[in-house]
Amino acid sequence: MAKSKAATIQPDWISKTLAGALLGLGLAVAISGLFAWWGPGGLDAPNKVQFNMWVIPLYWMTVWSLVYLFRTGLRAWLVLGAVTAAAHVALFVTPQILGAS
Repeated sequence: MAKSKAATIQPDWISKTLAGALLGLGLAVAISGLFAWWGPGGLDAPNKVQFNMWVIPLYWMTVWSLVYLFRTGLRAWLVLGAVTAAAHVALFVTPQILGAS
């Protein structure tokens, strides 16, 4: 039984590592910011700053470790880039949605 080359995960280590490091950090910061706005208590909740500060590495390392499951490095860059951009757009429009000044 021959394996299809298109279905295998290619070892684009450098490309995938850089995508996870750079785009993963941007995504982690955006997710943390969205939780700050939308999480319990909003921005004024006590100790939320500390929680958000310490949870960023958890989000970042999760994305960084899962980036190797993409088939190619290009696909990792495209998908993570799109998700990171969408998260930052959501973070940008959140104050307008919530009516914050």
